[in-house]
Amino acid sequence: MKIGLHIADFTYPSGPAGLADDLARIAGTAEEVGFARISVMDHVWQIEVLGPPEHDMLEAYTTLGYLAARTSKVELLAWVTAVTYREPGMLAKLVSTLDVLSKGRAWLGIGAAWNADEANGLGLHFPPTKERFERLEETLQICLQMWSDEDGPYVGQHYKLDRTLNVPQTLQRPHPPILIGGGGEKKTLRLVAQYAQACNLFGGPDLERKLDVLRGHCEAVGRDYDEIEKTVMVPLDLGGNGEKTDEVLGQLQGMAALGVQEAHGWVPRVWEPGVLERIGKDVIPAAAQM
Repeated sequence: MKIGLHIADFTYPSGPAGLADDLARIAGTAEEVGFARISVMDHVWQIEVLGPPEHDMLEAYTTLGYLAARTSKVELLAWVTAVTYREPGMLAKLVSTLDVLSKGRAWLGIGAAWNADEANGLGLHFPPTKERFERLEETLQICLQMWSDEDGPYVGQHYKLDRTLNVPQTLQRPHPPILIGGGGEKKTLRLVAQYAQACNLFGGPDLERKLDVLRGHCEAVGRDYDEIEKTVMVPLDLGGNGEKTDEVLGQLQGMAALGVQEAHGWVPRVWEPGVLERIGKDVIPAAAQM
């Protein structure tokens, strides 16, 4: 099992003036101790579970570009892109640019979006749920077309592109891996089976059922279930002195037994010296054997 770092909080003791240095240090340390991926949220306000909306939040793709320049090995992605916040052609261009400038380390993480408050607050397009899922599927089709040798038009219900030209192309061929976030059993997991290289689910008592549902969708569309990487978002909280390490390892072992291949997690007090190093010493090597 691989371990990924989800940077979901940008409110650090040094404040915005120190944020660039803090992020460079966090990303560099994560890479050095063995994290496989680094992600940031695609939000413009902090989400309620982590803090009030007034807390610091950076735009995702600008941040990923900065992290690309500060790292050399870790894979980079938004976890996950809100489909309606950017036009699909521009999104494909953003991920292509990240892939080229990171020398082939970009992923497209994407979902149907959910935060109506921030979208309405900043005037971002946020149609009803049914339409967001329709736009999600069309966006996936557009990205795949732009990453192919086909640069002709695309005409869908919601998007029309006269020419899907994308130069330079991504370094990863045939395209950067696609991760679709969410556990919706009728729509989201069907899109995973049809389009994605990875899913993202949450740990919990329904995880096994969600994976069984995904397996069923794969059978329905003729996709090999084993081709899809199973990832789970988890908190990586070892406690102030490592007292929760065994608890975290037990959780990871249980998920690995279900076939989960990457645990991707946010780390409390990620800015504090020693926090990531402890995960690198006590969790990453153990997870690699699961």
